[in-house]
Amino acid sequence: MTDSARTDIIARVRRATAGNGAEQIASQLSSLGPAPKPDIPGAQFGELFLANVLRNQGSAICVLNKSDAAKTVAQYLYQNHRTRKLVAGNDPKLAAMPWRDGGVLPRFGAAEDGDLASVSYARAGVVETGSILTWTGKWNPATNNLLVENHIVLVDLDDLVATMEDAWTKIDRSQEGPRRHRGINFVSGPSSTADIDFELVMGAHGPRRWHVVLIGDLPDTTLDNARDIAGLI
Repeated sequence: MTDSARTDIIARVRRATAGNGAEQIASQLSSLGPAPKPDIPGAQFGELFLANVLRNQGSAICVLNKSDAAKTVAQYLYQNHRTRKLVAGNDPKLAAMPWRDGGVLPRFGAAEDGDLASVSYARAGVVETGSILTWTGKWNPATNNLLVENHIVLVDLDDLVATMEDAWTKIDRSQEGPRRHRGINFVSGPSSTADIDFELVMGAHGPRRWHVVLIGDLPDTTLDNARDIAGLI
């Protein structure tokens, strides 16, 4: 882009927002009110969230409590890689997990070359998209979400929200006061691309596999119902 073209674009943006133009736009958006929320019964939150995780090419399991979550992470690691090791951020929620009881051997810090798997603790799960929300920064390095080939995510059932708008409301509330997050990440599946010959390739520029562990008191039929909704049965 030439300097004259850049100057012309900036000038047009300034003219468009001159006077009270920006205030008018904000007022009109505010007058629309919040986005309509889908009518989702509370009991179906878990299965609809997991259905979208599966549609996003992720794998999933639901467990009752954190002890079961540690055990299922150990099983996932051993079945896929014959290891019990993974890397975890210095997140108090991850540090409080009963890893020893499950037989998991976490290394706390940032992912490095050679690490096969990492684990994150989501701050929210978005039902309508199957996305998970994480904070990243000094204690939760973004590399743990992006570098390793296997990304395991723990999500509490109580932290599921219906829409992206609800997720942003949660983000706004969490940043009240002096503490603000360095990074806010929405993850909606393993890394993929179809840029070459329209052929879907997993793990092109990040995790090849994305495994979500939903923790909460859910019916035994939740995962089967999720697979049915996702069209996998």
